Amino acid sequence: MADKTIVTGVDGSETASTAAERAAVLARALGARLHVVSAYGKLEQETVKIGSDTMFLSSEKDAEDVAAKVAAALRAAHPDVEITSGAAEGKPGEALVATAEALGAELIVVGNKRVQGIAGRVLGSIARDVAVHASCDVYIAHTHQK
Repeated sequence: MADKTIVTGVDGSETASTAAERAAVLARALGARLHVVSAYGKLEQETVKIGSDTMFLSSEKDAEDVAAKVAAALRAAHPDVEITSGAAEGKPGEALVATAEALGAELIVVGNKRVQGIAGRVLGSIARDVAVHASCDVYIAHTHQK
């Protein structure tokens, strides 16, 4: 089992998938395990009452599914890398940093451009947030064409 951990975040976008692929390549080269995480927001949670039953609906399951799908594809492409997945509550940058800290990760891999927004031309807001707040190294993968 690897004693180094790399964390990468996914959201179903091509940009995040490209960064996750780079993270898997780095994990293989460094002999590290890779943890793929997808963030979900607390504001996306909802309580629904049906008769006397109360159900708590959250996008946590959706986030887990996104991370699991990407992790499965990465495992198929990189069978020699230990790859786990999960969901984390919070904004994407916060969720990545918190997950990395909880796992004692040595590296966080993020993409350099967010799919949405004009600010993505310079550096994506997630990459910026992670770079500012991470207590470990951050690798910013080039994920888009000029």
